[in-house]
Order: sequence, then C-alpha cells, then structure tokens
Amino acid sequence: MKQKFTSLIALALVSGSALAQTAAPVAPEPESTLTYNIGVVSEYRYRGLAQSAKKPALQGGFDYAHKNGFYVGTWASTINWIKDTQPSTVKGPVEIDVYGGYKTEIAPEVTLDVGGLKYWYQGNNLEKATPAGSLTNADTFELYGALSIGALTAKLSNSTTNLFGAPNSKNSRYFDVSYTIDLGDGITVVPHIGNQIVKNNATSYTDYALTVNKDMDGLVLSAAVIGTNFKSRHGAFTLPGSGTKELSGTTLVLGLKKNF
Repeated sequence: MKQKFTSLIALALVSGSALAQTAAPVAPEPESTLTYNIGVVSEYRYRGLAQSAKKPALQGGFDYAHKNGFYVGTWASTINWIKDTQPSTVKGPVEIDVYGGYKTEIAPEVTLDVGGLKYWYQGNNLEKATPAGSLTNADTFELYGALSIGALTAKLSNSTTNLFGAPNSKNSRYFDVSYTIDLGDGITVVPHIGNQIVKNNATSYTDYALTVNKDMDGLVLSAAVIGTNFKSRHGAFTLPGSGTKELSGTTLVLGLKKNF
C-alpha cells in the first residue's frame, strides 16, 4: 500500500511538471497595428503658442505601424490663428498633419525615430494677407529625427519649406527635449523644453511645458502648464482677430482624449 501511494505522488509530480512545460504559447507579434484617437482641449497650443485663440479645440487622428519599424499617420485640429491674422481676407480653419517615418531600437533602451511631417492647413490663403509679400502659404513640411534613451527624448525638426507662412524661413529649426516620469497607476509626468529658431526672422523663442497625464483604460485626462519667453524677447504676441489676447503667455491647458 505504501509503495502504491508513493507511486501516485510521483505520478502527480510528473503530471504537474508536464502541465507547466506545456503552458499556452505566447501570441505572436502582430504584423501591424492601427490605432485611433479623438479628444478635446481647453485650448490648442503648439510649440508654446496659441493656435485656437485660447478657445477649446477638437482633435483626433489615427496611426498605422508595421512591426518592421515603418509607420504613417494623420492628426487634425480646429484652429483660429490663420483667420485671426487678417479676418477680412484670410481663412484656414483646420490643421491636418500627415506624417511617416521609421522607428527602431539601435541599442538596449535606445531608440531612433526619423521621418517627415506635412502641416496642411486646408483651404488656407495666408499669402493674401497685406501688405503683399508679408506672409506666404501656411502649409509647411519638416524632416525630423529623434533619439530616445530610456525615458529621455531629444528631437530636432528642420523645415524644408517656409515655416508656417514666414517669408524666406526655409531651414528653420526646432529642438526639444522631454522626459517621461512614470508614477504608476496610469499616471505620467512629462517636463518639456524647446527652442524655435525661425530662419531670417527675428521671432525665435523658447517654450516650456509640464504635463500630467492619467490613463484610464485608454481614456486619458491631462493637465499642462505651458508657456514661452516670447513676450520678454519680442513683446506681446497678439493677432487682429483675437483682440488683445496674449497668445504666448503661460497658461493651463486641460485635455480629454480617448485612444482606441
């Protein structure tokens, strides 16, 4: 009886070991992914400057990424700044960004990301602003390269066209650094600083931001303190259609976004 009981124990141990070794296989990495996002912000700021006249903006986009590292995507937002430049003659209510590039890990925790980005301001006629020749079409194309080491990312963008309507501003550059601090429970804190150099133009400046995000199963709440040194260098940044609103000062931007 004792020998039979010992044999049963041995059989149970062998069976358990076999089950452990035949656990469900890990699902293979998908060939590609397609993700979407839609959201709203209390105001749209880009590189520190107000794009929506300090009013709320609707935003959304999608991204396609292949496992080989190549990706494409698009993103759009409502804006006011083009129309506000000269409300009587100029229009351009929407910004549509189209981008693509290649992202790869070149060493452990070191990622390289290179690509191009087209800022398309649908139907804009900024070049009609007076006096003639003071502005060009707002559409802009930039090449970019970013290097991420762990949570730190440094990125350089270089325009191959005039930058957002500034005449003779080809080869303008924007360099920025950000650091993502993961606090757990879906909470991240992201400090950021950037410097915009506008070629052949006296409006270069530095911007800064501190953003807190809370991700709840794809629903992301955000709060960001954003500002620039534009006013101290060049005076208040205002546009005729925005009245006396200072469009470069420090502000709090709240956001709500859903990722699918």
